[in-house]
Amino acid sequence: MTHKRYCLALDLIDDPALIEQYLAFHTPDKAWPQITQNMREMGIVDMEIYHLGDRLFMIMETNEHYDPNAEPATPEGRAKSNEWEALMWQFQKPLPWAEEGQKWVEMNKIYDLKLALT
Repeated sequence: MTHKRYCLALDLIDDPALIEQYLAFHTPDKAWPQITQNMREMGIVDMEIYHLGDRLFMIMETNEHYDPNAEPATPEGRAKSNEWEALMWQFQKPLPWAEEGQKWVEMNKIYDLKLALT
């Protein structure tokens, strides 16, 4: 199975109370089951999100079926995804160089230790 790694960045609104709420939504016991199911069904194999200040960094591993433009497969999945995205926009702000309506922006890899050692 071929996996692809995505590294993405996004900013949060620089308000400590909002950031605290956002982080609380991302604890394992607060994960929305339908959102987790949607991600798995769409081909996301693994995901980690890191936080520093008002910046977020996501590492996402996907399988060969992943399409970043695909919507969840079921009406329930789409409804919950729309609800989740609307909720998260209360905390998030686009990066200055993001395109209109874009949230997470894919980062370019500039260094790979494995390649440097060959």
